[in-house]
Amino acid sequence: MGAAAITGSGLFTPPESISNDELVASFNAYVEQRNRDNAVAIAEGRAQPLTASSSEFIVKASGIRSRHVVDKKGVLDITQMRPRIRARGDDEPSLMCEMGLAAARQALERAGRSVQDVDAVLVACSNLQRPYPAIAVELQHYLGVKGFAYDINVACASAAFGVQAAVDAVRQGSARAVLVVSPEICSGHLNFRNRDCHFIFGDACTAVLVEARDAANGAAAFEILGTRLQTSFSNNIRNNFGFLNASEEPPRPWDDILFQQEGRKVFKEVVPMVAELITGHLADLGLQADAVRRFWLHQANLGMNQLIARRVLGRDATDRESPTILDEYANTSSAGSVIAFHKHHEDLKAGDLGVLCAFGAGYSAGSVVLRRV
Repeated sequence: MGAAAITGSGLFTPPESISNDELVASFNAYVEQRNRDNAVAIAEGRAQPLTASSSEFIVKASGIRSRHVVDKKGVLDITQMRPRIRARGDDEPSLMCEMGLAAARQALERAGRSVQDVDAVLVACSNLQRPYPAIAVELQHYLGVKGFAYDINVACASAAFGVQAAVDAVRQGSARAVLVVSPEICSGHLNFRNRDCHFIFGDACTAVLVEARDAANGAAAFEILGTRLQTSFSNNIRNNFGFLNASEEPPRPWDDILFQQEGRKVFKEVVPMVAELITGHLADLGLQADAVRRFWLHQANLGMNQLIARRVLGRDATDRESPTILDEYANTSSAGSVIAFHKHHEDLKAGDLGVLCAFGAGYSAGSVVLRRV
């Protein structure tokens, strides 16, 4: 069983972007209308007024300044406040598949590979457009890849879980090369009417190609020294959407089947979990934390990433050591850590160490330790 490596990465970014100011203007217009419509109930104490948001609040709470989305108009329309996505026929590629094609082809190009070199496609993301046929099998079809494909859903940690599955397949000989693709349309499950979370998510799709280290043909290959996964059940981040919603009695309100979280609890519980995961993983590989040149962390919250890096390193990490992309992309769920890797790896030299770590609902977390070839 030889070593595996990430030999190429790809990124699809939706062309439309929403700044904090634009998002806040839309949200505050909704708040004004809602408070006006409920003025009597609010005056009589039967309803609570909604509170306006601000760009300053968003930056302070998260570090986010903008986000890319698949449909800007629908999100900002206060009568809609969710993306408008054209219903496609069964004979058309789905939106997730379309995003995945762009990212996967870029990853193959960077790896110097073609679809004929790939034996498996894994779609690893937090929300799937449909239960079956698998988005991964659809993507496999439109790419023209022979072999097998399947979907993986482990919330924001999905990409890391996908990488471990790909490594296992390569090492065991069931695939020469595996594409791990993470299409995230997070704007579709975000409650844009909730002040505490309306700013959190953006849309994007990433892809990485995993193959045997000795077969690496790309210009920027990273040997995978080890992977480690961890899960711990928690309701502090939850999405109740599912095929049984229409059968439930009484039916759930709409905001109960969208993203919801207890942010302070998540921060308090996930930071030590992830810091211990990374620290223990490095120690078991015989590596010192201060030898790691780059941490590509899940892009959910700037303060969370800063504290995780501080606990691992014993000091504050520089922007170079722990790069941030959430200021432009916001939280793109499983795609976030891979976007950070995709955009911030080319300056590393042979022998340099890096850690890609994703974490989120579940709780779920995955650590991938890499060394530049």
